[in-house]
Amino acid sequence: MPATAPSSPPSFELLPGAEESPVILHVPHSAREIPPAVRAGIVLDDPALERELDHITDAHTAELAAVAAGLSGVTPWRFVNRLSQLVVDPERFPDEREEMLAVGMGAVYTRTTHREVLRPDGTDPEPLVERYFRPYARAMTEAVAGRLAATGRAVVVDVHSYPATALPYELHGEGPRPPVCLGTDAFHTPGELAEAARKAFAECGETGLDSPFGGTYVPLEFYGTDPRVTALMVEIRRDTYMTEPGGPAGPGLDRLAAALAALVDTVPA
Repeated sequence: MPATAPSSPPSFELLPGAEESPVILHVPHSAREIPPAVRAGIVLDDPALERELDHITDAHTAELAAVAAGLSGVTPWRFVNRLSQLVVDPERFPDEREEMLAVGMGAVYTRTTHREVLRPDGTDPEPLVERYFRPYARAMTEAVAGRLAATGRAVVVDVHSYPATALPYELHGEGPRPPVCLGTDAFHTPGELAEAARKAFAECGETGLDSPFGGTYVPLEFYGTDPRVTALMVEIRRDTYMTEPGGPAGPGLDRLAAALAALVDTVPA
C-alpha cells in the first residue's frame, strides 16, 4: 500500500465530561505548538520566539484544568486549544471591536508582549482566521449548544494565567495583580457565579475582579443575547504555581486545581 502522510495534530480538542454537567473548562492559551507554515510568517529567530512563548503562554493551565476535572464530583467538559495563541487568539473579537488591536494583538498578533515586531506590517490576517479562528469558534459554539441541549444551560469557565509583573503589551497593567483575578461580563456573569469563585479560591490568596484582565469568553452566537450561557474568567498569577517565565509548575498547581474543582462542584444552579 502507498505510504500516507501523517495527519497533523488537532488544533483544538473537546474532552467530554458528564452528560449532566453544564460546565465547560475553556483553556485557550496553554499550548506552545506552532505549525511550520505559520512559523514561516513570524520574523523572530528561534531563541527569541522561545522567549516570547515563555512570556505569552498560560503555561500548565491545561494540566490544571485536567487535574480539576478529575477531582470534580461531576466531571466538567474541557475545550482545549492545542496550538499557541501566536497562531491565532481564539478569544479576540475578529474585527474592530477588539481593543487589543491597539497593540497589534487582535485575532492574529503582529506584535509581541514587548511591542516588538512579530509579523511584518501589512500581514493579511484572513488566511489564519479562516484556517484556525473560525473552525475553533464553530466548535466552541457547538460545545456550548451541546450543554444547552443536555442541561438547559452552559457555564463557561475560562482558565488563564498572567505574569506577576506587567508586560508592555498590557493595556490595563497598572491595576492590582491579585493571586486570582476573576474576569466578568455584565450580561453573562451573574453575581452568584463570581461569589462562588471567590469562596472556592479563598485559600489560594486574595481574589480581585477584572484587574489586570477583565471580561470573559462567550461564543459570539450567544454573546449578549442568551442568558442561559453564563461565563467567568479565572486568571491565576503565575508566581503562585510556577517559575516565571515559562518554567516548571510547583506545588501551588495542586492547590489551585482543588479550588477550581470546588468551583465546578458549586456552580450555582
